[in-house]
Amino acid sequence: MKTRADETRKVRPPVQPSAVDAARLPPRWFIKAFWRAHRLIVRASGARTGLWAPRPDRWGALRLTTTGRRTGEPRSVILGYYEDGPNLVSMAMNGWEPAEPAWWLNLQAEQHATVELPGGTRREVVGRAALGVERERLWERWRELDEKLDRYAARRPRQTAVVVLEPKPPGDAAARA
Repeated sequence: MKTRADETRKVRPPVQPSAVDAARLPPRWFIKAFWRAHRLIVRASGARTGLWAPRPDRWGALRLTTTGRRTGEPRSVILGYYEDGPNLVSMAMNGWEPAEPAWWLNLQAEQHATVELPGGTRREVVGRAALGVERERLWERWRELDEKLDRYAARRPRQTAVVVLEPKPPGDAAARA
């Protein structure tokens, strides 16, 4: 039996989380601590632990070494990636924070770098941003690997660069030794 209170009570639709709320991240201090620990594990194990190959349904992890744009010193970072033919594809996301990651700024200043893949394989690469149709195609592949990708990307004030690491062309003397 309905009462007068039941009739006057407004029925509210369920609250839908905003795009940013649905893509909640751990606190920044935790993310930074995890990154430091991951780099330490990779370094201490000689890259036998902490790097893994991508699978059809999951991205992999590689170590990218760039040249510091201010210091000229080698700078290494662990990145998620997948393979697109001979190229390796990553994203310049900085933990979905607004600032561009230092490795991406370094790569823009000096596009030659080295990647270390699982199993100790090293490759000289040339980095660049994917643009236009290529970017859309590569972003779509990332979206297949991470269903929350667009919600995470909405946290950033600018478009997240999709970074292509191409094998260094033979005879390219500009690459680091």
